[in-house]
Amino acid sequence: MNFPNGFLIGASTAAHQVEGNNIHSDYWAQELLPHTSFTEPSGLTCDHYNRYEEDIRLLAGAGLNAYRFSIEWARIEPEEGRFDENEIEHYRKVIACCRENGVEPIVTLMHFTSPVWLIRKGGWEAESTIEYFRRYAAYVTEKLGSELKYICTINEANMGLQLAAIARRFRLMAEQAAKKAAAAAAEGAKKAEGTKAAEGVAAGAKKAEGTVQVGMNFEKMMENMKYAAMENAQIFGTPQPQIFVSSRTPEGDALVFRAHQAAKAAIKALYPEIKVGITLSLHDLQALPGGEAFASAAWDEEFRHYLPYIEGDDFLGVQNYTRTQYGPQGQLPAPEGAELTQMDYEFYPEALEHVIRKVHEDFTGDLIVTENGVATSDDSRRVEFIRRALAGIENCLADGIPVKGYCHWSLMDNFEWQKGYSMTFGLIAVDRETQKRTPKESLSFLGSFAG
Repeated sequence: MNFPNGFLIGASTAAHQVEGNNIHSDYWAQELLPHTSFTEPSGLTCDHYNRYEEDIRLLAGAGLNAYRFSIEWARIEPEEGRFDENEIEHYRKVIACCRENGVEPIVTLMHFTSPVWLIRKGGWEAESTIEYFRRYAAYVTEKLGSELKYICTINEANMGLQLAAIARRFRLMAEQAAKKAAAAAAEGAKKAEGTKAAEGVAAGAKKAEGTVQVGMNFEKMMENMKYAAMENAQIFGTPQPQIFVSSRTPEGDALVFRAHQAAKAAIKALYPEIKVGITLSLHDLQALPGGEAFASAAWDEEFRHYLPYIEGDDFLGVQNYTRTQYGPQGQLPAPEGAELTQMDYEFYPEALEHVIRKVHEDFTGDLIVTENGVATSDDSRRVEFIRRALAGIENCLADGIPVKGYCHWSLMDNFEWQKGYSMTFGLIAVDRETQKRTPKESLSFLGSFAG
């Protein structure tokens, strides 16, 4: 495979998933609740905060020429209006380390985690968040903008609507299971059928988790709901805190993109030459006969209705992991016998090419693949995934589609949100006890494609 000069081949991380001890963030607070939905707390994660130089050297040494990472808002502004100069200097050093190693830094300003104080003020359903985010973006750009070419404002800005749809489906499955249990009880088989219904809910939760591109524990969330409300109220001042990865209302969905626009304007006012974009979680939505209307409606919700908000952006960050198929009754599970990843996604690297082509029909600006990867313990399958994903990008480039880079998720095995450390997406293995890094074959394989 041949990629043009200047094509970016890199890897991605998110601050909370790799840095460790992100103590002022909403996720840290939720991980420590007595009835948390997280399988384990993030803790030190990969200690990337202290070991970033080693990690960037490993990335560069394998031939990669780009590193997409996030700046943690909760570190920069741990209290409303108080900006921590030491933390902005930390990220200045990370950027400098990239430059010293011939690596292009692609910065994300908000990758799911927010300061606790922001959530106490209404979080991602509150109008005030637009101005808070604009102010934060302006501060980071003022301090670091001279050293950056690319900024992603918000990671997977459409995640809230995806979660809302999945939560509705899961509640419906739970209600159906409860009705079955009640009917069985009336026939005197309460215990056996109740167990069967619970098993049905658990199976439904597993299916639901396999349809969203983020680590979630829907079953545990349902079990803990009554306890979590009280505990959240103590931490955030509300039983239902509107963190970024919450089920979003249509108004909140629009608010996220208005925050993006405000941040973009602030960045451009300071450094017009910085390329600014947003990243979206996008599935390869495939219609089987009779499923066309379902697939079209899903694409409208997942992508098309955001077009007015991203028109004029310098680039769009495409994030894809798998496909979703639709039949006459709606969304379908993975095909019978399909290879599934640790996340219960279908192993389907061809999805990336399909999504790029679909996006390009409506968004004609530059595209950067900011996330694409596979959770597996078998690195040979990761190598195969990368090979087929990059072949798809090569096809797109041959047809004149302006794809400017590919960042694999993720640089290292890390904290996969509510699923903890059980999901291994990394190009580098990390020993949980010693923090020792061990590059996998997939790292050098990916690096071999960089110019």
